[in-house]
Amino acid sequence: MSMTQQAAPAVTPPPASGPKGADGRTRQRPLALRLLARPEVGVFLGAVAVYVFFLVAAPPVRDGSSMANILYQSSTIGIMALPVALLMIGGEFDLSAGVAVITSALTASMLSYQLTMNVWVGVIVALIVSLAIGFFNGWMVVKTGLPSFLVTLGTFLILQGVNLAVTKLVTTNVATDDISDMDGFGQAKKIFASTFEVGGVNVKITIVYWLVFAAIATWMLLRTKYGNWIFAVGGNKESARAVGVPVTFTKISLFMLVGFGAWFVGMHQLFTFNTVQSGEGVGQELIYISAAVIGGCLLTGGAGSAIGPVFGAFMFGMVQQGIVYAGWNPDWFKAFLGVMLLGAVLINLWVSRTATRR
Repeated sequence: MSMTQQAAPAVTPPPASGPKGADGRTRQRPLALRLLARPEVGVFLGAVAVYVFFLVAAPPVRDGSSMANILYQSSTIGIMALPVALLMIGGEFDLSAGVAVITSALTASMLSYQLTMNVWVGVIVALIVSLAIGFFNGWMVVKTGLPSFLVTLGTFLILQGVNLAVTKLVTTNVATDDISDMDGFGQAKKIFASTFEVGGVNVKITIVYWLVFAAIATWMLLRTKYGNWIFAVGGNKESARAVGVPVTFTKISLFMLVGFGAWFVGMHQLFTFNTVQSGEGVGQELIYISAAVIGGCLLTGGAGSAIGPVFGAFMFGMVQQGIVYAGWNPDWFKAFLGVMLLGAVLINLWVSRTATRR
């Protein structure tokens, strides 16, 4: 070989540009699988299935007034399911949410009636009481390190006993007195329990509040620093604390959001029925938690959405009223909900595995 000749360098030509489908790590998953990875997609499909089922099984559901009633029942569950879902994403539970609704309503009713005050005084004091209950739950969980299941179970029992005992002591009855003729009642009713007409159908204002709160919660989760904090503390609070997330503030504020929801629903019940039964609310906390779980919120925290519980609450309202419209025995309601909950959990598990399968 001549000295002037040089060997050609052993250079491998670059690969041609095109889709990188050979490496599973970089291959983009199909759109269907990416959609299934969203926690709210499974419950949306379930809600559609339940809706279609009752459209066929219960013809009265097709009427506009019936659907308005279904949405109303869904909204009373959904308004509470939203803060409960946020709390679950943050890694905690609140078993006192159901009786806290009644505590709020009892506080406003008895304070206004027994002291002969404007009902707005009772409404404001009830808000303070509800937020204080939420603060207490959050503070106990953060400061003691006890599971929120145990802390809020204790609060549940305390509030249940206080609701009954104080109501009997003050009113000598298990229900509060009628406050419909008191100052400020009409104004409060317009805000918390009014009805408006759409196409000849009466619609409860709680439906509007439900959708507005869902939109706010979704924006907060996806577009704010506070939303990132919620996911962080729910995933791993120690790691979150290490990167500067205010874990104590986030946890306590989430419990206080549940308190706010309890106050709002309590005010709706008070100004809808004018009186409050002190023994109500027991068992509702399981409905709220179930709606959140069906909506895709993991029991372990760190994952979920605000839209999923909206569909979860709709499924509950659809089943609750659909059974009545179908003429079935309403005693089957809880059994139906149990089957629906187990089915939703299994579907969420299947969806999660399918979405992460290579």
